[in-house]
Amino acid sequence: MKKKYKQQIESGRLHVIANKENLGYAKAANQGIKLAISGEISGENGSKADYVVITNPDIIYSPSYFEKIVSKISQTSHVAGITGKVYKYDFANKKPTKIIDTVGLYIDRRFRVADGAQGKLDEGRFDKEKEVFGISGACPLYSVKALEEAKITLSNGQDEYFDEDFFMYKEDVDLSWRLQLLGYKFLYYPKAIAFHGRGTGVIERKTNWQIVRNRKFLNKFQRYYSFRNQRLMIMKNALLGNYIRNFFQILINDVATLFYLLFFEPSTLKAFFSIYKLSPKMARKRKLIMAKRKVSAREINKWMTAKP
Repeated sequence: MKKKYKQQIESGRLHVIANKENLGYAKAANQGIKLAISGEISGENGSKADYVVITNPDIIYSPSYFEKIVSKISQTSHVAGITGKVYKYDFANKKPTKIIDTVGLYIDRRFRVADGAQGKLDEGRFDKEKEVFGISGACPLYSVKALEEAKITLSNGQDEYFDEDFFMYKEDVDLSWRLQLLGYKFLYYPKAIAFHGRGTGVIERKTNWQIVRNRKFLNKFQRYYSFRNQRLMIMKNALLGNYIRNFFQILINDVATLFYLLFFEPSTLKAFFSIYKLSPKMARKRKLIMAKRKVSAREINKWMTAKP
């Protein structure tokens, strides 16, 4: 361990949770969130955290990134989270690029969610700050107040911010959706710049062909969780009004997906067993989410028709 990190640990400024096994993104992130919120890690004035940041190991921040996004979110009311403009970083050649990794999350009429503008060359089209449906889990900054309101308290008394049944993939979308149902906002702030060396590649995922093409970069483990968690997320958060208004788009997409799996990705079909097994638990979580819901299906549907 490098000397500077050892000194930070000894001084109490850096806390390390050494898990003995891979608990997945959601549970590990929840450990960090709880540690920050508990006050065990306090600011220089001894105060508890107002914001929580989760960072993937392949993220590089510009020097002023946090100064800019914290200043922005603190000046805007009822914001759950914020992201800057995140570019792809080319680790193979050790250089940044001008290719967009994410400018926030967008949801379409089929309940598909993707990082806005991902894979596009930045030619000045993404320089306007705006509200977005959600923010990527690669480097999000969340309001502690919003997280506390959105958390789900399980029957065993444990609190979940990210859904730990997801293990990996879609947990950031699930949390964003849940916070939208509570009436919170998410911001994209392009003056703050970061870079992400995304392991699965940075390509557009808008059309069906682009989505299928991208899946070849995923292994069976990733395909399984991506498909499974998409369905679990919909079970928890989708409103009846959204289904009715977008019924045909959703039906066509689901039928096409099933045929694709049968002929090209049969190994992913085992996810249906896990979905069935987790259905009662998701139903209980949905009940808790809907008990706190503050927005209508119409308000969610505006995001399903918005363009990145």
